[in-house]
Amino acid sequence: MTGILPPGAGHVLTARGSVMAFKAVAGTTGGDFSLMERTLPPGGRTPPPHRHLNCSEAFFVLEGAIMFRLDDAEMTGTPGDFLLVPRGAAHTFGNKSAEPARLLVLHAPAMDAYFEELQELWSGAEPPGRDQERALMARYGMEPA
Repeated sequence: MTGILPPGAGHVLTARGSVMAFKAVAGTTGGDFSLMERTLPPGGRTPPPHRHLNCSEAFFVLEGAIMFRLDDAEMTGTPGDFLLVPRGAAHTFGNKSAEPARLLVLHAPAMDAYFEELQELWSGAEPPGRDQERALMARYGMEPA
């Protein structure tokens, strides 16, 4: 991927009803980071609460309202808000509003390979169970929180 990527463009994946347009992936950053523009549907399924043992994660809200849970605190991010999730911090996020929401998500080092497998997991006729999601997460250095 080279050049300017407009909103919604990039390497596009879907899972949990979210659309993830990767602007940068491990292959283009030498594995240093991945960056996605993620669109969350209203009331969509949230990732299971988890900790990254091998990467940091950062969120920047573009549109709508995003519910973040970081350790024991629940907060709402709106356009322009930024949240850094340090390595090892328990977290999850989602869209509890009635409108779609968009945010940028940065993982350092890159985590796009996980999202490729997450899309595969979600491509079946039925949504996967939480245990299946947790098993995939464990393979990529995440543990339940």
